[in-house]
Amino acid sequence: MTADEIRNKFLEFFKQRGHAIIPSAPLVTSDEKGVTNATLFNSAGMQPLVSYLLGQTHPAGTRLADVQKCVRTVDIDDVGDQTHATFFEMLGNWSLGDYFKREAINWSFEFLTAKEEGLGLNPTQLYVTVFEGDENASRDDEAAEIWKGIFQKNDILGERIFYLPASKNWWEAGANGPCGPDTEMYYDIGNKFGGQGLTREQFLQADADKVRDVVEVWNDVFMQYEKKNGKIVGQLPKPSVDTGAGLERLAMTLKGVDNIYDTDLFMPIMTEIKKQASNWDLKSARIIADHLRTAVFMIADGVTPSNTDRGYVLRRLFRRAVRYTDLLGIKANKLAEIADVVIDKYKNVYPEVELQKDTIKSEINKEELKFRETLARGMREFEKINGEKISGQDAFILFSTYGFPFELTQELAKDKNLLVDEPGFREEMKKHQTLSRVGAEQKFKGGLAGTGEMETKYHTATHLLLASLRNILGEKIVQKGSNITNERLRLDFNWPEKLTPEQLKAVEDLVNKKITEQIPVEMMELPKAEAQKVVTTLSFDLAKYGEVVKVYKIGDSSIEFCGGPHVSNTSELGHFKIKKEEAVAAGIRRLKAVLE
Repeated sequence: MTADEIRNKFLEFFKQRGHAIIPSAPLVTSDEKGVTNATLFNSAGMQPLVSYLLGQTHPAGTRLADVQKCVRTVDIDDVGDQTHATFFEMLGNWSLGDYFKREAINWSFEFLTAKEEGLGLNPTQLYVTVFEGDENASRDDEAAEIWKGIFQKNDILGERIFYLPASKNWWEAGANGPCGPDTEMYYDIGNKFGGQGLTREQFLQADADKVRDVVEVWNDVFMQYEKKNGKIVGQLPKPSVDTGAGLERLAMTLKGVDNIYDTDLFMPIMTEIKKQASNWDLKSARIIADHLRTAVFMIADGVTPSNTDRGYVLRRLFRRAVRYTDLLGIKANKLAEIADVVIDKYKNVYPEVELQKDTIKSEINKEELKFRETLARGMREFEKINGEKISGQDAFILFSTYGFPFELTQELAKDKNLLVDEPGFREEMKKHQTLSRVGAEQKFKGGLAGTGEMETKYHTATHLLLASLRNILGEKIVQKGSNITNERLRLDFNWPEKLTPEQLKAVEDLVNKKITEQIPVEMMELPKAEAQKVVTTLSFDLAKYGEVVKVYKIGDSSIEFCGGPHVSNTSELGHFKIKKEEAVAAGIRRLKAVLE
């Protein structure tokens, strides 16, 4: 089944069940009534419909269905593996105070497994998860009972339903508003388990990041509770349903392949890249296909390359694509030809890509030319260097004046059997950073409540807290939000469950250890590309930064992008104490702490 057939079947299925079919919103988020969205692009199917899920009346009624264009770049460095993509399509159907769990679950199962109206997946290869309950809300036995009835009716044997915590099966927009449990559907793509059913432990292992024997293919969110100030205050008078599935993931599942690039959504693009290439590397080709596909849709929706916001995201995608075309030996100015294949693939579904074809190709050609001119200037300077070794000063001039990444200098030097004085380069960089540091704290205009003594201390303590969390819980921990006043700090981070008392104590003790070690706090101003190579964790969207960024270094503990004031030494902070740990959203925890 092709991706076009999946889209059409989905929309027709829900049209027959009383849903109004609405068009995809543009990729670019709108700024209504002067309020800027938190994201630059629509990154989920529900995002353009939030106001209606919160109670506003939709002109098309209470039952909706669509296929929404989405962009996420938070996992850009993972693109090229089996499933990550920066652009994707999300199939979604919505009940705005209309039907609820029974209809949503039954229709989800029916669409996934029905041979004529649906996708015809084998129901014996299907597994589901539901919310296990916690101190905030009870276990979702209602959803589990509906699933039990479906499996019994269809003579599907074995254990199929697994209760999981809020980190897996709970949705909320934040501390205020609608929230509720969800149920997720997983499919054994390769029929590895033969439809026999799994134990909970087997299922969790099959869903592990590096295993993926079962793949999530559908999700139903039940918005039935209301939250105020982080606490559930009661049931919503009109519960809503938000359901959906990623088209790329479904196409992969139906074809029975283990990656999205072997589906008809990507194969024509991959074929054109291979035709243009004189060398071949699968991951490089996948990155080009993904980034160029995303760029086509961004330009079609009005984004142009720049050094800020959405334009910077687009520019970054372009320049990565150019870099990988060079690695594959693709001739210059061929990206626009590959873009033709993307446009042809999607023109019947999204007419805007065909209507904007000339603009798309023009922007691609201009951006590639601009980037190659930058590279050409640097190459001319590189060729002037004589001797058997490239000095640290020469490498720094290539970097600071001509925008040459240090890694590129190393690669070119290797081709000529030259050595590069990396310690000398780092020393030149250090001198530059020292000069750039003067008066930097006075320039801060960030989102703190203030820049007084205590706010400054708490800002530095937040860096130590994040570093300690990564040390204790693992390097996948990233900051998801923060708030600082002169009385306390608050840090949100990704973690699937409540921290144990032992984990909290270990984090607290490690922060206090770094305070007692009296570590100097250093600030460096670096070009963004160079800064990305030295930071230990990236917690923010790079599009929010200019071309030169500030990086704060606290010994070997923390090296982060940051714009705010800091103490000069950790000894100034005092004693660190965690006061509260709580859930703030699905998979997001919050810590509140003070300095005593």
